[in-house]
Amino acid sequence: MSETRPAYLNLVETGQLSRRVAEAFGRLESCDICPLRCGVNRLSGELGICQTGVLAQVSSFGPHFGEERPLSGWRGSGTIFFARCNLRCVFCQNADISQGSFGRKASPQELANIMLGLQKQGVHNINLVSPSHVVPQILAAIEIAAGQGLCLPIVYNTGGYDSLETLALLEGVIDIYMPDMKYADAHLAFKYSRIEDYPRNNQAAVLEMQRQVNDLQIDAQGLAWRGLLVRHLALPNGLAGSERIFKFLAEKVSKNVYLNIMAQYHPAFKVRGLTGGYPELNRRISADEYQSALSMAKMFGLRRLD
Repeated sequence: MSETRPAYLNLVETGQLSRRVAEAFGRLESCDICPLRCGVNRLSGELGICQTGVLAQVSSFGPHFGEERPLSGWRGSGTIFFARCNLRCVFCQNADISQGSFGRKASPQELANIMLGLQKQGVHNINLVSPSHVVPQILAAIEIAAGQGLCLPIVYNTGGYDSLETLALLEGVIDIYMPDMKYADAHLAFKYSRIEDYPRNNQAAVLEMQRQVNDLQIDAQGLAWRGLLVRHLALPNGLAGSERIFKFLAEKVSKNVYLNIMAQYHPAFKVRGLTGGYPELNRRISADEYQSALSMAKMFGLRRLD
């Protein structure tokens, strides 16, 4: 058996994945899938903060060449963008997707068909973008798709606000975790993303993801097949708390963690313009700010920087 064989195939063969699908859908009856724990009955059509019922909503899908090199490779990462998000970031770069219902509802079979179609196009992995609120639907789709020949690594591309109970359902299913670490300060997390306890939940989730899959593993072709890849978006004026996040990664996670410090922040959504209400965010980060973030990461001994 190849060491790069996707983990979920073992769970399908033993029937464990089917049991997890049932457990996950049961939790939609009083939804606690993400740390918001809205408690609504999504099975009967009630909608919580994510405004998503029993069916996942897909905004778009296709090969994507703008991800990190170990994911995009030369044939692209098979991204599936889910509508809505459990974060409400005022500077969201994709607000039409994350804060709206752009797209169409998809049954688990339809979602499985998307995965299989992407595999036929030759992508290197299945990349689930903003998946935290639709984990039951994703599990059901993976079970169906695996039974019909899906054999690509699954990437969990998340804003980093995930519950430990839900991550437990994903153990042995997800091959590559790719969480954001957005903030080190809870007050700023609430101000900019309307989440009071983001740092605590985020750090606990990243530790659990590391426990499940360990450091990012890359094959001889330069493609990731298992492990943790962390993203951190540098914000103007040091508002993301980069130093504290890098310290946490180096001391609590791994100095060998694969870290992408992203420089592409620009004013968007509620921040854009003179009347946006967040003047401290109403500019791009400077070259000096980005270089400072890189230097801090290196200072803490983090070696794998994208």
